[in-house]
Amino acid sequence: MKKIGFFILMGFMLINKVDAKLPVKNVTAFKVQAKESKVYWTGKKVSGKHTGEISLKNGEIVLNGEKFVSANINIDMSSIVCTDLSNEEWNKKLIGHLKSDDFFSTEKFPESNFKTTQFIKIQNAKSDEANYTVKGILSIKGISQEISFPAKIDWKDNELWVDASLSVDRTKWDIKYGSGSFFDDLGDNMIHDKFEIKFQLVSRVN
Repeated sequence: MKKIGFFILMGFMLINKVDAKLPVKNVTAFKVQAKESKVYWTGKKVSGKHTGEISLKNGEIVLNGEKFVSANINIDMSSIVCTDLSNEEWNKKLIGHLKSDDFFSTEKFPESNFKTTQFIKIQNAKSDEANYTVKGILSIKGISQEISFPAKIDWKDNELWVDASLSVDRTKWDIKYGSGSFFDDLGDNMIHDKFEIKFQLVSRVN
């Protein structure tokens, strides 16, 4: 009986060992289509606001079956443009300032990155509402901070679409120029700490 029990135990251990080595099935990587995706930004100041766009470099969203596992998005910081200034000289001046060390230091840090840490499904979300809370790490200028935002994730003709809007406090990434939180007597030159980001990602399996 002892020998029979020993062989049964060894059999279970062998099965578990084999199962542990089996590759994970149904894992699918969706490549973010950088040219088809859109990222919009809005920066506000006392005297008004500026709006613009920025391009993605590349990215990937990974699913295991229907469960979201991870996302990794790289942003091309040198691609930033302003869409509200029609005066070419003022537009160029603003973009040059945004690329300088006062803001995003694009020569030193040409890319920013966002990596997810968690997808939380929002229960009973309506069809036109966010259906996930996305948590992750946003890295700008070599500084990494946790962020969280609601997102609407849909399937459209075998493509994965992600729509989201979020507010980001730039001072957490050492972008303090014109911030009333750090400088006094700025008057109309004060720039709000938070800027808005709205994006739409389009991804598909290549």
